[in-house]
Amino acid sequence: MRFEWPLVLLAALLVPIAVAAYVLVERRRSRYAIKFPNLDVLAAVVAEKPPRRGFIPPALFALALLAAVVAAARPELARSVPRKQATVVLVVDTSGSMVANDVRPSRLAAAQEAVRRFVGKLPGHFEVGMIAFSSEARIAMPISDDHDIALQSVEQFNAFGGTAIGDAIGRSLELLRRAERGTATGTGAAAGAATTRGAAPAAIVLLSDGAQNRGQLEPMEAALRAKNLKIPVYTVALGTPSGTIKLTGDSFSETLSVPPDPRTLRQIALETGGTFYAAADSAKLNAVYEKLASRLSQKREYREATSLFTTVSAMLLLGAGIASAFWLPRLP
Repeated sequence: MRFEWPLVLLAALLVPIAVAAYVLVERRRSRYAIKFPNLDVLAAVVAEKPPRRGFIPPALFALALLAAVVAAARPELARSVPRKQATVVLVVDTSGSMVANDVRPSRLAAAQEAVRRFVGKLPGHFEVGMIAFSSEARIAMPISDDHDIALQSVEQFNAFGGTAIGDAIGRSLELLRRAERGTATGTGAAAGAATTRGAAPAAIVLLSDGAQNRGQLEPMEAALRAKNLKIPVYTVALGTPSGTIKLTGDSFSETLSVPPDPRTLRQIALETGGTFYAAADSAKLNAVYEKLASRLSQKREYREATSLFTTVSAMLLLGAGIASAFWLPRLP
């Protein structure tokens, strides 16, 4: 919930003052009854002392005041509604460490399956682009609303080389800017539709299984660029600390440890306003991508709720009046 006029909420401080005044008046009334010289009348007053339910009417009145103050502040309630348009760039690590099989059947195969599920759950009008990166970042698929091409592009991934996370984010931003320029300079019906709906929101979903060891652009420098463009980067760290790959040659064989780098990915997400996820197995990875697809397909929309709180205040006042008529004592 948010408020259009939040300073009005300071008026709520009057409610505890009113409650304190009510309690003070009740105490004075009790002292007056004790000093009353007519014992017969005093006995009648004591015998007819109201039960605890006598506090219900003033409590309802205090709640009505609070609801009225909230209504005066112009509250707005949030709800989730489907997005009409959005662009998502999927960034997938295809470095040599993705052949590790600590995530079955392998990290790369698990990532391909998760991406397929993600694309399958996106609304048909969403546009998708794809970046594959290892020692360098390359465009696996330009931004398009053809989800079938996206599914085909996933099948072309091969694991080799190092890890250039910063370059991958930078290339994703270039891809988004290129698509935006193409939409802005388009002609005919497509350009008219783009002008009508305005710029569609964009997001980057980046999966990686290791620390950066290649590339020109540092990860946090790339994250800062995304932040300046108001493009959130959702990051997924794939793999376990025990992940290994085996290197073999004509005269040697070596086993290398290839743990993920959750710290850097978490910082990227935090810097850009995205969310960080960790996936140690294929089931968790699929759940993460399905959750992301659902999240990116929705947006938060605020609607004014002044009338709701005004109605609540009126009902509480009515309840206080009815309770007062039945439960509060009256003079004979």
